[in-house]
Amino acid sequence: MRKRVVLITGAAGEIGQALIHDLSATATYDILSLDLHPLPDEMKGLSTHIVGDVLDKKLFARLVTEYEIDVLFHLAALLSTRSEFAPDLAHQVNVNGTLALMQLAADQTQRRGEPVKFIFPSSIAAYGLPDLATKERDLTVREWDWNYPTTMYGCNKLYCELLGSYYSGHYLQLARTEPVMIDFRSVRFPGLISAFTVPSGGTTDYGPEMLHAAAQGKPYACFVREDTILPFMVMSDAIQALLGLGAAPRTSLRRSVYNVTSFSISAAGFRERVLAAFPDAQITFQPDLRRQGIVDTWPAGLNDRSARRDWDWQPAYDVERAFGEYLVPNIHQRYKG
Repeated sequence: MRKRVVLITGAAGEIGQALIHDLSATATYDILSLDLHPLPDEMKGLSTHIVGDVLDKKLFARLVTEYEIDVLFHLAALLSTRSEFAPDLAHQVNVNGTLALMQLAADQTQRRGEPVKFIFPSSIAAYGLPDLATKERDLTVREWDWNYPTTMYGCNKLYCELLGSYYSGHYLQLARTEPVMIDFRSVRFPGLISAFTVPSGGTTDYGPEMLHAAAQGKPYACFVREDTILPFMVMSDAIQALLGLGAAPRTSLRRSVYNVTSFSISAAGFRERVLAAFPDAQITFQPDLRRQGIVDTWPAGLNDRSARRDWDWQPAYDVERAFGEYLVPNIHQRYKG
């Protein structure tokens, strides 16, 4: 008999590591994790880990002979900044990899007659505001506002949201019998900040990069202007958003894609809070025109009323708690001595 598991792709990344820690603590699922890289040594034993590629269809053909996937958290992706330098690779990983996994989930759903939950983290990069005046006017945006991404990563995420809606509502619609669809659920994240892992290529990473550099006594040149405002969320809230959406009854969900957020802050405001915790920090501003151009198209805030209404989403950390109770103490401890 095949073992029932929750599959996590991109498991060695920031979100993946945090998600494995949370899921393994509940002992609700056997966890099957996948990444191009091994997990850190301290995470051995928390999951059955496979070093592999989401583009390797032969690998997945072998896995489904041994495992039955109940829930799939598809986190593997080429992030925003890297995707701009390698758009073809980004499309292969972010779109083709996602499509292959959705087909796998659809096939498993049909075989067992019960939906596979497909949980997909999307991104603020799915938005594309035309100018700064519009960004200032439309301070918070809804899920369906300004879906005109200007980056390959944003295009990939928006398209995969649409693929998820297709596979969960229209796939096999010409079948003679009523097909069972996958259960696709997606959260659009703001910038994510972790106290426990180092940023790895996101365009919102200037915030956490400031903190980690300051804690190590390293100078940091911020790649956006001081007046740049974006929404952020600490990693523990991001994990709770994924788990909360995954646990919600299907009948309560009126959408397949939900915004979630916690607080919005300017780059200058971020610097002020870092300096309050690390008074000797050397933080300057040297905007990179390309990345500045990208964040200028992203909204200053996300409207997450649908998530609060449909599945009781509520972040645990506002800006005060984020810095005072999560980020600063844990980053201090990380680099202590």
